[in-house]
Amino acid sequence: MKLPPLNAFRYFDIAAETESFVRAAEHLHVTHGAVSRQVRLLEESLGVELFERRNRAIFLNAAGRTLHATTQSLFSQLEGTVQHLRQQVQDTVLVLSCEPTIAMRWLIPRLPGFQAAHPDIQLHLVAAGGPVDFARGGIDLALRRDDFHWDRHLHSRKICDEWVGPVCRPGLGNTLDQRLLHSRTRADAWANWLRLSGERATSSERSDYEHFYLSVQAASAGLGMAIASALMVSDELDSGQLHAPRGFLRDGSAYHLLSPQPLDDGSHRQRFAEWVSAECQACLCQLGLAQNDEPALPSPPQVR
Repeated sequence: MKLPPLNAFRYFDIAAETESFVRAAEHLHVTHGAVSRQVRLLEESLGVELFERRNRAIFLNAAGRTLHATTQSLFSQLEGTVQHLRQQVQDTVLVLSCEPTIAMRWLIPRLPGFQAAHPDIQLHLVAAGGPVDFARGGIDLALRRDDFHWDRHLHSRKICDEWVGPVCRPGLGNTLDQRLLHSRTRADAWANWLRLSGERATSSERSDYEHFYLSVQAASAGLGMAIASALMVSDELDSGQLHAPRGFLRDGSAYHLLSPQPLDDGSHRQRFAEWVSAECQACLCQLGLAQNDEPALPSPPQVR
């Protein structure tokens, strides 16, 4: 036997619960007439009336009470099953907000390793920087450099120090007399490095880029020398596409993983935190950059 449309049963169930087509319409965000029509179609399909209609009021009759007992149970079980299925999906998804430069130049090339090690976690990556609205954005974790103040109620874990230094394409020389590449998002990068290193730039030529990763990309293309994060150029240093003639030094900032939930509760958040920490440390170690509490000093020049 072919059943009437499920939508008709839903309209009936809400109308039976409220014993009012008007309140049912408000609950369903439809018109009073739409509820009345669906209930009438259901009654015609079943061949039996479900309500007594008196003076613009409706009351469940015996047939209506029998059917309502079934629809109540049916929709309650259906809602519970849907919620369970959604929760199962949510339990496997980890939404990470990450600064665009480190996401593109360092994290994404390493994500196949994470997926292989943790196949039960679906990592969804959102490129963003600065303060995070975890609730509104549906964000579980945020990887940020500590160049802003975050809510003291957030849980945080330091991932690694930031190491910076000038980089350029091999063959352009090791001196600071070439075109210097600047960026708006790290406008003080060159000034800070020169101050920390005690070096002096001798070139008056400069080019300005909107974003940090654009200046680094310009250096890779041979357009001059840019200040770069060691993490973000580690692959290019390894391949020989870039070299760092002055090495790297700590600039006093660091990368942190932020979360509204604890990062040591055995959850997917903790597993990602441990993985990304290990990856960062391995990468810096490969570059010869130790993680310790000593003051930030220039690293020895890298020879490539």
